[in-house]
Amino acid sequence: MVHARIARGLRVVLLLGVFGAGFVCGALMQGRADAQLGDVMKKAGESGKVGPAGELGSSIVDMQEHVSALQKNLDTMKKIKSSLGG
Repeated sequence: MVHARIARGLRVVLLLGVFGAGFVCGALMQGRADAQLGDVMKKAGESGKVGPAGELGSSIVDMQEHVSALQKNLDTMKKIKSSLGG
């Protein structure tokens, strides 16, 4: 009876461990889908098939790219500041 409880407990722990490992690996390996969507929205806006909505989508994608670049620059400035002792 005690061995059956231990075996059941080990199975539960193993199952939770496998789930946890899969969850962590999936979270770390998740790619960004917005890069693919941006190209589609730009092409649709240029072709005129989507009209103003496509242009808005393209503008939003462009703004996101600029914000990402600015964030990258800010991170670089923070590294420089911390290396200078500030």
